[in-house]
Amino acid sequence: MFNVTTAAAQEILAAAERSDAVGMGLRVAARQMSDGSLDYGMGFDEAREDDEPAVFDGLTVLVGAPSKPLLAGTVLDYVEVAPGHFDFIFLPVEERAAADGASAPQAGGGGGGGCGSGACRQCGG
Repeated sequence: MFNVTTAAAQEILAAAERSDAVGMGLRVAARQMSDGSLDYGMGFDEAREDDEPAVFDGLTVLVGAPSKPLLAGTVLDYVEVAPGHFDFIFLPVEERAAADGASAPQAGGGGGGGCGSGACRQCGG
């Protein structure tokens, strides 16, 4: 199951207010790249028939059927990736297990995504 931290949900809800997207869901999508890595994307969107919506701290997250298996076990977080610089990161199961021993989450290969109004621009999801 895909999960969203409280910090990420709060920041996304604040972004929705700033961009007149209040009430829209956040579409989260992933696609497999030719090198085996995953490319993540997110953006405000309306629900579709094949979506599996979930609510995290008041934020409705929409995941389409094609992305569901790729996002299983992934966590979307909002963290300080450099001093004074915060960003969204996707932490797949493998990276979360490796980061459990670390003192702070790593942005590394977790991938990032922008939060804008409209459909997911990175992966078309």
